[in-house]
Amino acid sequence: MDKGTHKLSPAQQTDLLNTLKTRFEKHMKRHMGLDWSAIQTKLETLPKKLQSLYDMELTGGEPDVVGFDKKTGEYAFYDCSAESPAGRRNLCYDREALEKRKSFKPKNTAMDIAAAMGIELLTEEQYSILQHLGAFDTKTSSWLYTPAEVRKLGGAIFADRRYDRVFIFHNGADSYYGSRGFRGVLKV
Repeated sequence: MDKGTHKLSPAQQTDLLNTLKTRFEKHMKRHMGLDWSAIQTKLETLPKKLQSLYDMELTGGEPDVVGFDKKTGEYAFYDCSAESPAGRRNLCYDREALEKRKSFKPKNTAMDIAAAMGIELLTEEQYSILQHLGAFDTKTSSWLYTPAEVRKLGGAIFADRRYDRVFIFHNGADSYYGSRGFRGVLKV
């Protein structure tokens, strides 16, 4: 994903805003007390954020608003697809892990794609918030933003939901699986 080389056409922007509005209205429990018109007004003034949301949508993330930070005035969009976004799987955690792999290297990394999209990986806390809104990753798993002390030792963390419980696991940062992707957050 190469940021900055593509600008949304007016039709793409309209389609995206309609998709986001429809999802927003369908899943009101994710954002009780928030008003779509205020969010849309803000989005219309932020073309780079719209591009990031478009990329989230294009890769299967189904972004939706899950909160509002009164201190910063920012809305938080999370990937709310039932499973880890299909267009963002088969990735090791970061560039360092990719470069250390000796064979069978994946094409990219979760951290590199997130940066190219202008989003961040969900943290453990954000993943917990998401899982309180529904049952996500019941068949897949998602890389999470990994604390520096874990990453320094060669590991990375991921999470999923099994047996109606959320589990946080660890793996070598260079590992990758067809059922593991990553979920992102975009603050607007």
